[in-house]
Amino acid sequence: MQSAQLLELAQLLEQYVSLGVFLVAAALGAFSYRAWRRERDPRMRIVAVGYGMFGLYGLIVFLEYFLIPYLPYATLELLEHASALLILGGLLTFFVALART
Repeated sequence: MQSAQLLELAQLLEQYVSLGVFLVAAALGAFSYRAWRRERDPRMRIVAVGYGMFGLYGLIVFLEYFLIPYLPYATLELLEHASALLILGGLLTFFVALART
């Protein structure tokens, strides 16, 4: 395979996986939110926020390639790499939810 084909395959893989992260996180976040509304357990609200952060990360990475014609490439790369902070935030929210008793 040529290097350009490998790069295109890598971009497609990243985009589809990010779309999957967004969809799964959105579904799990919705289920967690519904559980919080039904049971009024504050931990479920925290978990829903964590899933929201994962979903937002997936959405940002998914939309990156669609935004290339509209935003400078350096800005998009910075946005993509900075959005990894959402993963860190999501993990920390799960820790907070587990630590609460």
